[in-house]
Amino acid sequence: MWGLRGRPDGLHPGPGSGSDAPGPGYSAPEPVRLLPEAGRLRQSRDRGIQRSFPTAFAWRQWPHGRLQSSRLCSAIEKDGGDVKALYRRSQALEKLGRLDQAVLDLQRCVSLEPKNKVFQEALRSIGGQIQEKVRYMSSTDAKVEQMFQILLDPQEKGTEKKQKASQNLVVLAREDAGAEKIFRNNGVQLLQRLLDTGEADLMLAALRTLVGICSEHQSRTVATLSVLGTRRVVFILGVENQAVSLAACHLLQVMFDALKEGVRKGFRGKEGAIIVDPARELKVLISNLLELLTEVGVSGQGRDNALALLIKTVPRKSLKDPNNSLTLWVIDQGLRKILEVGGSVQEPPGALTVTANSRMSASILLNKLFDDLKCDAERENFHRLCENYIKSWFEDQGLAGKLRAIQTVSCLLQGPCDAGNRALELSGVMETVIALCASEREEEQLVAVEALIHAAGKAKRASFITANGVSLLKDLYKRSEKDSIRIRALVGLCKLGSAGGTDFSMKQFAEGSTLKLAKQCRKWLCNDQIDAGTRRWAVEGLAYLTFDADVKEEFVEDEAALKALFQLSRSEERSVLFAVASGLVNCTNSYDYEEPDPKMVELAKYAKQHVPEQHPKDKPSFVRARVKKLLAAGVVSALTCMVKTESPVLTNSCRELLARVFLALVEEAEDRGTVVAQGGGKALLPLALEGTDVGQTKAAQALAKLTITSNPEMTFPGERIYEVVRPLVSLLHLNCSGLQNFEALMALTNLAGISERLRQKIVKEKAVPMIEGYMFEEHEMIRRAATECMCNLAMSKEVQDLFEAEGNDRLKLLVLYSGEDDDLLRRAAAGGLAMLTSVRPSLCGRIPQVTTHWLEILQALLLSSNQELQHRGAVVVLNMVEASREIASTLMESEVLEILSVLARGKEGPVTRAAVACLGKAVEYGLIKPNQDGQ
Repeated sequence: MWGLRGRPDGLHPGPGSGSDAPGPGYSAPEPVRLLPEAGRLRQSRDRGIQRSFPTAFAWRQWPHGRLQSSRLCSAIEKDGGDVKALYRRSQALEKLGRLDQAVLDLQRCVSLEPKNKVFQEALRSIGGQIQEKVRYMSSTDAKVEQMFQILLDPQEKGTEKKQKASQNLVVLAREDAGAEKIFRNNGVQLLQRLLDTGEADLMLAALRTLVGICSEHQSRTVATLSVLGTRRVVFILGVENQAVSLAACHLLQVMFDALKEGVRKGFRGKEGAIIVDPARELKVLISNLLELLTEVGVSGQGRDNALALLIKTVPRKSLKDPNNSLTLWVIDQGLRKILEVGGSVQEPPGALTVTANSRMSASILLNKLFDDLKCDAERENFHRLCENYIKSWFEDQGLAGKLRAIQTVSCLLQGPCDAGNRALELSGVMETVIALCASEREEEQLVAVEALIHAAGKAKRASFITANGVSLLKDLYKRSEKDSIRIRALVGLCKLGSAGGTDFSMKQFAEGSTLKLAKQCRKWLCNDQIDAGTRRWAVEGLAYLTFDADVKEEFVEDEAALKALFQLSRSEERSVLFAVASGLVNCTNSYDYEEPDPKMVELAKYAKQHVPEQHPKDKPSFVRARVKKLLAAGVVSALTCMVKTESPVLTNSCRELLARVFLALVEEAEDRGTVVAQGGGKALLPLALEGTDVGQTKAAQALAKLTITSNPEMTFPGERIYEVVRPLVSLLHLNCSGLQNFEALMALTNLAGISERLRQKIVKEKAVPMIEGYMFEEHEMIRRAATECMCNLAMSKEVQDLFEAEGNDRLKLLVLYSGEDDDLLRRAAAGGLAMLTSVRPSLCGRIPQVTTHWLEILQALLLSSNQELQHRGAVVVLNMVEASREIASTLMESEVLEILSVLARGKEGPVTRAAVACLGKAVEYGLIKPNQDGQ
């Protein structure tokens, strides 16, 4: 046994070291060498390593360190049981921070001298250090520090390591605790350094991490904007890298939501409580977005993202909200900037960089702003600002200014058409459009012809252009050598040719002209050599021409044209979506059409008024055939891709058109399997939850049809099945048609029979009162469907409580319906009655109280030739007999006893078993006695 005195760390400093000299009783160790690691450490002159291991270098400086290293290593090599050398090496390793290796040496020492308290204490101490280190390394703080250390290390060349670190940082930020740790550990400043690098991967990691920090947390959002700077965050949108621009767009959307909604789940401690004015912060953000729109050098993708953010953020989400002050502020501060994007042309040098979707996005934003206005004074201000802007270009800037003005008018005609029509009436505008159509320059012709096409939207304007511009468009179509001009002139002719809509009697052109136009449109559509932006106009032309049933028939027969159409709908050319949807609505006849009253038709003819006529090929048989051809061509896959589009072009009106097409596709039960197999069920859910009221209703009805005929668990797998409930319940409102009510009830019946969780979801959506209301409906099919739905819902405890509550007639209604003539209604009501009396015996005693005809109804059920009705009646009687001796006595004193006796002798089955059980219970009560043969 040997002891250690002198230095507190137990290391022997060697002779001649003053106050550190060994005390009495201390025997110097044998000459040994230091361990190789310490020797290499001593030889190192790298200052970076010295900074990383200061304790090791401090230990190294005491005298004879090199000699000690060699001696330790030599001693351990010669004698693995030299506890002194092992102990000293463990102390050296501890100073170097290599605790795992130091523990091994100490464990060896303890195994050699188990009673040595110095070794035991040292082992406990180093064990505590290891646990503390493990605890810290597993903490969020350590993870955050480690990730930033890797990402900000300029010497770190391993891209894979940096990529993993960035991914881990993003994952940490998604959890609220991780986001708070990053925020509190100077994370925003460190993320700012990542943004400063300019490397796309690091910028993406920083932006995605900031999304987690700002998500649903107002105070952190304000602090982040304060550190990074609002202008800087917004102008990241304008970078050329598309992924970075999209990530910045997502971050800004999260910031907008946080400022609008406030803190919902975020940190609420006093340290995070920042008193701000959300309206002011919102305006600062929006002001910077508006400034970005007209900033030179901003990428077209960034400009589109800025427009998309303004579309989502500025207008009111619901017209029930009375506050539209943000819209008014944007109109006053930024309407000219939005019009500048919408009226941009590529020809002048230094013009704004725009994409194929920029002008359409500007039109959508202008339309939403105009729709958000509440009174004539606000609309008049909008018109005045638009007209002043157009005049400023039209009157003072020469030909280039006139082109900008006309392009702006086109933008308005595609958005707030009232403002566009008023702009067309400005002095000289329409005349300039007609004149520029004859220009020899392609750019000028393009602008003028597009304006002419958009101007033909209204009947009044279309009649003027028909009289003055048809010959010009025909001349352009025939003589121009540019496909881009010819195709636009053709679209203008198509639009004018379809002015009569679906009215077969109103033909603008000679017989066969529309078919020739459609054939040329299909030819251009199928030409892969033409760019997508030009082919889009061919789809526009077909969207107008497909009002004609002859064109519809030829179009669905052209498989190549259909495939080209669907392929174009999946391309980056998003502005084609509305035209594709319009054409499909026309081909499937899914627009609203009501058969005119014959008496009113006769009256109109007598008064010499025009009566619309339907084309013979628009009859249901032709429509069904066209639908099947579209399904075979893959229309569902195309529609699914269109629904997933993240673009402002997918407006609520476009969503409504897609919902109409889906409803037409699922009209026939045999086609629904194809729609489900190609992802139609999944695509219908967002259409049923967002869009116009009509569009949501159409999509919900299509969901109902799928739920009725298909297994809902396969049609809507996983958690998606619970999202179907709300759209179906919306069809129960009184403003929906009887067919929609009926189909919703049928679909809810299927869902209610699947699981208790689904029944709870239906109850939570407040569907039970509406279902009860339809149980009183005069229409027998609706009344029956509501009763069947209630029968399935009766398995839920909440619904059972409603029936058991005092002072209601719910039970009475089921008893009375069990005696109706309609067997299907009786089956549903009796099934509900059997279910309720099984789980709530107290209801059995109330059946004789609800009506005096209860015995007759039960007897009729038991005597029914329908086995299902017989079984339900027998179960109800059995439940009543088991519930109370008094009720059983009443039943046995009636003709029910005789009926049960007959049924008990019948063929083995559920009815016979229930009858035998009833009689057995009556025998147990002593109400009847068994026969001599024991029966």
